[in-house]
Amino acid sequence: MLTVVLECQDQESELAQTLSVLVAGAVEGLVSDVVVLDHGSRDGTSRVADAAGCRFHAQWDIKDIVRSARGEWLLFVEPGARPQAGWIDEIAEYVALNKLPARFTASRGYRRPFFQRVGRTVPPLELGLLMPKKLALATAKSGMRLTEFVKGQKPRKLASELIPSWVARAAR
Repeated sequence: MLTVVLECQDQESELAQTLSVLVAGAVEGLVSDVVVLDHGSRDGTSRVADAAGCRFHAQWDIKDIVRSARGEWLLFVEPGARPQAGWIDEIAEYVALNKLPARFTASRGYRRPFFQRVGRTVPPLELGLLMPKKLALATAKSGMRLTEFVKGQKPRKLASELIPSWVARAAR
């Protein structure tokens, strides 16, 4: 039902954190596959992806990746991001009843200090992006990065929270 896609470069530990949370979604039958798109990592990113049963691509074209996704919905997230409790049921219900993109709500427990939030542009995938495969196919262009899928979208907001990837990077 859902294919999760992550874009990595030397983010072994962050990838492991995200994949550990996605296991529950696979057990519940929501996550059908996980695709890791690599940009020349020199750490153990490929080993982590392989050990978790992910499809790992060092050379890829986003159009081919989207076309080959097993799920009818795609979830684009940054390595290190972790959906919080309740995400499985909410996404299952959302994809059953909607056709529009959505994103998670920012975690209330992990906020940047006030002065770091003011005037700051939020990275495009900081809160993930849930998108129907048909829309992703229509949007995908050769050479495109995952962050570009957000452009022109007006995603709805899910109630489920996401701990953003910067939290995992800061803990490194």
